[in-house]
Amino acid sequence: MNRSRSGRPVLTRPDGTAVRVLVVDDDPDLAEVLSGALRYEGWEVRTAGDGASALTEARDLLPDAVVLDVMLPDTDGFAVLRDLHGVRQDVCVLFLTARDAVEDRIAGITAGGDDYVTKPFSLEEVVARLRGLLRRAGMAKQLEEGPRLVVGDLAMDEEAREVTRADELIELSPTEFELLRFLMRNPRRVLSKAQILDRVWSYDFGGQAHVVELYISYLRKKVDAGREPMIHTVRGAGYVLKPVVR
Repeated sequence: MNRSRSGRPVLTRPDGTAVRVLVVDDDPDLAEVLSGALRYEGWEVRTAGDGASALTEARDLLPDAVVLDVMLPDTDGFAVLRDLHGVRQDVCVLFLTARDAVEDRIAGITAGGDDYVTKPFSLEEVVARLRGLLRRAGMAKQLEEGPRLVVGDLAMDEEAREVTRADELIELSPTEFELLRFLMRNPRRVLSKAQILDRVWSYDFGGQAHVVELYISYLRKKVDAGREPMIHTVRGAGYVLKPVVR
């Protein structure tokens, strides 16, 4: 399998050329760290420190994705995004923001952003979010697809953090994703609430095992809704994920 220097499978544009990413942030140190992490993926990366230079770089690069700070010295990221769409309508945009209020998230999505991360963030999270956005948008492909978790018609791409059932995309929260991943790594095996708490939440809830019941119910509404159930309760023992027998 072809891998980047980061050790992850190489993600390229559909024509096999390097993914193009523009990083826009007025903090030069942060922009350099981010661009370095993205170059480790084998991508072509450029940086800009304000809205005006971002548009200049975008017209030249025609990026597949933009990592865009909300607060810029000459404008805000939402205004920059509107102009970016004039350069490339289908560009994927990941907002960086120091604000995590709901209204800021709504503003970003309304402006046409695809996702956002709140500062401080991990480089791994930014890379993972970008890879997922690019693949979902059909703007990139992974060379020699790596193994996925598959149970019946349920599939999980751990790297892109994508889950599908019968090829239909299922949107999960981070906790729901981790819970489903644990179940999928142990198909047909009954897992107790204590095991799930230890693996998914990494600590004991002091008897508050009802949190497992709550998240199992969330998963069922998304994974099993309108379909043959795969998530089963074993009374007095725990939960088990089993493929549907046809």
